[in-house]
Amino acid sequence: MLTLDQIRAVPKVLLHDHLDGGLRPQTVLELARETGYQDLPGDNVEELTQRLTEGAHRGHLEVYLDAFRHTVAVMQTPDALRRVAAECAEDLAADGVVYAEVRFAPELHTERGLSLDEVVEAVLDGFRRGSANAARHGRGITVYALLTAMRTAARSLEIAELAVRHRDVGVVGFDIAGAEAGWPPSRHLDAFQYLKRENFHITIHAGEAFGLPSIWEAVQWCGTERLGHGVRIMDDIEISPEGAVRLGRLAAYIRDRRIPLEMCPTSNVQTGAARSIAEHPIRILRQLSFRVTVNTDNRLMSQVTLSSEFHRLAEEFGYGWPDIEWLTVNAMKSAFAGFDERLRLINTVIKPGFATARALSDAVVPVSMLGPRHTG
Repeated sequence: MLTLDQIRAVPKVLLHDHLDGGLRPQTVLELARETGYQDLPGDNVEELTQRLTEGAHRGHLEVYLDAFRHTVAVMQTPDALRRVAAECAEDLAADGVVYAEVRFAPELHTERGLSLDEVVEAVLDGFRRGSANAARHGRGITVYALLTAMRTAARSLEIAELAVRHRDVGVVGFDIAGAEAGWPPSRHLDAFQYLKRENFHITIHAGEAFGLPSIWEAVQWCGTERLGHGVRIMDDIEISPEGAVRLGRLAAYIRDRRIPLEMCPTSNVQTGAARSIAEHPIRILRQLSFRVTVNTDNRLMSQVTLSSEFHRLAEEFGYGWPDIEWLTVNAMKSAFAGFDERLRLINTVIKPGFATARALSDAVVPVSMLGPRHTG
């Protein structure tokens, strides 16, 4: 069984992580004091952490999302955004992540007068600072931004244009997020058509709190390249009591076209998208060779790291180095970085890192296998 420390040491790739869902609790407290925000549900790290994470155990997406009003409230100034982004890069690097795409919704950070461009510039500056600091400590990481539009609002085209404006300085894609039921992705079709004309990358939250119609619209109407979560694709897969598998047309299309699924096991259980880790679709989808990836979603609210997510899968499904490397390479192949950068990271960082991990694991021989000791 792989240990958490072993998994933390290997290079990992993260495609689905929300900036406002990964703050350090101490940082939330300090930023609240600095910005005058007085509605935090706790005044110390322990109490605040408990209150911000309690919605993760209620089994419903909207309840889970309630905690974000507090983290977003303290992320309304350039300094706050810069600090949160820098700490995000540092924390991911400390967990062994070598490539990350971190998403945030610029429209949620303008309550104190920042323009959308100022929000993006502050976050990108924070990512650069945090990555540079991590590199000084021997932990290389590349962090890009995904700009998210809220599916319950009407600013998606504006956010899409914002993303394209910053495409050459650290923004690599566009996303929509928020309450899924009743807010189909096709409501934002003008934004997606614009992005396709600009040859820009798209990922869409779909198949988490709503089923196959949401996934179908995201793929066939909006042209998404990846599916945020995509857990409900299992609704289009039949498995007989004897274990025979039949894929429906949508599931087969997604597998055939290698459309990546940005799965977040712990978060999916907490929001009710999956009943438990043991019953999470990632195991079956991995066996069926869908392009599944493992992600954190919200590190604070879900109390996870990417390493802990892999460790839970290793404990539950017996995953070893081949499984974790396969999932990691899947993620790197699915990233929105350019082809040359993806290939370089796979060949010079990820594969050598896992080769080293295997060699170290093979070198550790359990005492029970050594047989009786012989003295001279």
